Amino acid sequence: MLGMQYKVILPKDYDMELIRNRVQNNRHKTDGFPGLHFKMYLITEKEIHRNLYNSYAPLYLWNDIKGMNKFVFEGYYDNILESFGWQQINIGVPYSVNLDNVIDKVRYVVEYAGNIPEGNSLKNTSFIKATDFVENAEKSVGDITFYNPDKWGYSQFSFFHEKPMISSSDALTLYEVLHVSQ
Repeated sequence: MLGMQYKVILPKDYDMELIRNRVQNNRHKTDGFPGLHFKMYLITEKEIHRNLYNSYAPLYLWNDIKGMNKFVFEGYYDNILESFGWQQINIGVPYSVNLDNVIDKVRYVVEYAGNIPEGNSLKNTSFIKATDFVENAEKSVGDITFYNPDKWGYSQFSFFHEKPMISSSDALTLYEVLHVSQ
């Protein structure tokens, strides 16, 4: 498995209905995509849910590298390039994947982004969870932690059917899920 996300940061006055319509019109293109475990079409809206910016930030979990390579190099990602220009694709190695069977009903995702501290050993590395900042954490229906040894960073995503109540943190992002492809 492999994680992938690109974050298209949009202007503060960007009409997010354009993204909602884009997803509505194109979401079928990744339903049943070869090698894709899921793609969550995620957005943030400035000043809603305490977010600092508007963004379109799809999150992918690939079952294999072959499916991801097909998506990136066989024209499917070109739609992003044509619409938003060159975007950095962040890649993550799954450290833990804990999902229940209702991932398609997820409507909110909370991400905690952290760094893995330098040390003499990685043996007892622990990861802060997004749910540490959520008042109704028990309503999480799953989580994934991805790490990137190239940057020694990690992202921990927790999934919710209902809007979670979060505390403020610069390392925290609350996404709305527009669609889940499997």
